[in-house]
Parts: sequence; structure tokens; C-alpha cells
Amino acid sequence: MLTTEEQILHDIQEALRPYPWTVKAAQKLSFFGEHSWGWVALSAAGYFAQPKKKEGWLLTGLAAFGAHAASVIIKRIVRRPRPNNPAIDVNVKTPSQLSFPSSHSTSTTAWAAGAATVLRNPAPLLLAPIMMFSRMLAGVHYPTDVTAGAVLGGASSIFMHKIGKKVLDQCRQNVPLLNKLS
Repeated sequence: MLTTEEQILHDIQEALRPYPWTVKAAQKLSFFGEHSWGWVALSAAGYFAQPKKKEGWLLTGLAAFGAHAASVIIKRIVRRPRPNNPAIDVNVKTPSQLSFPSSHSTSTTAWAAGAATVLRNPAPLLLAPIMMFSRMLAGVHYPTDVTAGAVLGGASSIFMHKIGKKVLDQCRQNVPLLNKLS
């Protein structure tokens, strides 16, 4: 007997099984989002490519990395195990057996919200549900894991973009090297 969340994962996988490219895409997204490094790299690219927006890209990268760190801490407190039912295929390797919240969903949402802010364009926000869905298709997260991750990521981005500039200004006063970053 499957729980409601396991049934959702099973149904997603069954519906997409005829399309093997979807699992490959989920695997590539998993690799890209691992430890938020893909999002940090994109933020660095934005930092150098758009000098007038470099502070926004710096805050976006910090939000993605910080959100990931927060999700790892929460995982270690909550200790919810990943899906482990023979009816659910696991299609990617994971660094831990802990599931709640989804760190990929957290860092992706934090980055997407930050990028949407920097670019003044909502298009990057589409990345969050794509990553959330891919984690369920990969069989490594429950719907509540990816939802909680998205909420945490969104809150992290708002927090970083609201107070981040103040923190950076204070750091620049105390650490002159930081003045060269902005």
C-alpha cells in the first residue's frame, strides 16, 4: 500500500515512463543543482556579465547558497528519510538519505526569485517548479519536501535581497577588500 505522497511519485513516474528523456533531464538538473553550485556559477556569470547589476547577482548567489545551507541544517534536524518503496524508481544518487526539505528546490527557488528581481522579469521563476517536479520524477523527494524547499528558498531570497544590501554595506566598511567586489 502506498501513502498519498508515494502514490503521487508513482503516478508521475508511470505517466512519464514512455518518455525516457524526462528522466535524463531530471538527472542533468540534479547534477546542476547539487550543493547549489550551478546557481552560484550562474550568479557569478551574471556578476561579471552585467556590471551594473553585480550587487544583485552577488545577493542572488548568496541567497541560493545560504538557502541550500539552511535546508541541509533543517534536514539534519527533521531527519525524514527519502522515499524508499519498490514502486518508486530512484533515478539519481544523493549525498544523504535525508529528504525534508529538498535542497535542490530550496536553492533553485532562491536563485530564481533573486534572478527575477535582478532582471525585473518573472521568467526565471519557471525554474522552481521545473526543479521541484524533477526531484519527484527522480524519486528522491516527496511533494511536501519540494514544497517546503520552495517556501524556504523564496523566503531566503526575500531575506537576502531585503537585508543583504545593508549587510554588504556594513561589511564593506569593516573589510576594505569587499569594496573591490562591488
